[in-house]
Amino acid sequence: MTPAPSAAIAAILATGEPERLYSGLSVLVSRAVEGERCLALATFRSLELLLERPASGRGERFDRSLEELIAAAGDIGALELYACSASVQELGLEGEPLAGVMSTPRFLREARGAELIFV
Repeated sequence: MTPAPSAAIAAILATGEPERLYSGLSVLVSRAVEGERCLALATFRSLELLLERPASGRGERFDRSLEELIAAAGDIGALELYACSASVQELGLEGEPLAGVMSTPRFLREARGAELIFV
């Protein structure tokens, strides 16, 4: 089994503000599009924002853009977006949201050597 290449950038997504989440995802998507491996761990409020869809008919351009960015993030193979295991448990989520569930210690091991940002 070949080990995965080191990540160029890793992000812990913890914000409950859609604008900040959008900014953090934009950084990750921009780097991933260039072919760099990027990791992200979504915790609590950010995880909720990633899993919920904007209410239809809100008419806010930003909400559509955030939804499109979330979809793009899921489509880029170089970007691995995980749900924090403690958040999944606390929120009572079922199954494997996003690219899977990962503990914070494991995420930090996977991200070793990467540029780490906190959003």
